[in-house]
Amino acid sequence: MTALKNDRFLRALLKQPVDVTPVWMMRQAGRYLPEYRASRAQAGDFMSLCMNPEFACEVTLQPLDRYPQLDAAILFSDILTIPDAMGQGLYFETGEGPRFKKVVSTLADIEALPIPDPHKDLGYVMNAVSTIRRELNGRVPLIGFSGSPWTLATYMVEGGSSKDFRKTKAMLYDNPQAMHLLLDKLAQSVTSYLNGQIMAGAQAVQIFDTWGGNLSAAAYQEFSLAYMKKIVSGLIREHEGRKVPVILFTKNGGLWLESIADAGADALGLDWTCDLGNARARVGDKVALQGNMDPTVLYAKPEAIRTEVGRILASYGKGSGHVFNLGHGITPEVDPEHAGAFLRAVHELSAQYHE
Repeated sequence: MTALKNDRFLRALLKQPVDVTPVWMMRQAGRYLPEYRASRAQAGDFMSLCMNPEFACEVTLQPLDRYPQLDAAILFSDILTIPDAMGQGLYFETGEGPRFKKVVSTLADIEALPIPDPHKDLGYVMNAVSTIRRELNGRVPLIGFSGSPWTLATYMVEGGSSKDFRKTKAMLYDNPQAMHLLLDKLAQSVTSYLNGQIMAGAQAVQIFDTWGGNLSAAAYQEFSLAYMKKIVSGLIREHEGRKVPVILFTKNGGLWLESIADAGADALGLDWTCDLGNARARVGDKVALQGNMDPTVLYAKPEAIRTEVGRILASYGKGSGHVFNLGHGITPEVDPEHAGAFLRAVHELSAQYHE
């Protein structure tokens, strides 16, 4: 494989020295970019974009071509590929988001679920990873990802997005045996899926626990974090002669940073409700931190964006172990020029913290 020309993202995740704070954005390949919208129109729909390795590669590279400051590429895919491969029938309803043709509601439903083979059932993702890695040609590292078991379970039980997760939480409390079986199957699926991505060329992986923060403290430990720990313990942690860092991101998980830091990952993603300096004090040298600017700051003028970048960098302070990111995904209405101002500010303002 081609040697990396820019490895500061991987170095920061392992708390090794860097020249400037590395930066990437969740959903950096997405609807805020006109070139992405053109590719999606050409592909026909979102899933056609995901399932065609050439299109997935094209949109993964688009933000890198536009923004030379980006220090990582992230695989263009969807978190719901695993439930789809389990036979749930993923589709997208305009204005409604992801939906499933089948829902999981009983223990029998869960017992019938297969554990997907990443190469046979999700081969299009593995092909996308290897295609992207080849086309990157060492420019920056490639991040692979998956949804967390809890987050995937919510979509499978609800049949799509939910505001209150009433069906999922009812199953959790009424029938914990069924919920644990579902989460265990999903943990096995995510582990093999991420290992498949690593073998195909992903150089770091992130687990998106989008809905873990909607659980009570006790339920989070039992039904979300326990299964992420299981995944982390089963992941390939070294490939192609270097470490493969693992990032855990629980949205609204700031109350539980210490226990997440004990899960065995290399880095924690933080949303914007956490103070970065406080988070660093709480986790010490255990893990690197990724985040955590409020994505809506990108609606402000470039001068205001730069000020907020400076504040967050100062909050973290000197030294490595910080990957700058948004606290969640970039939103479709953001002006691409504002995203560029954000990325430039991170590199320009962070050098002083790495002397």
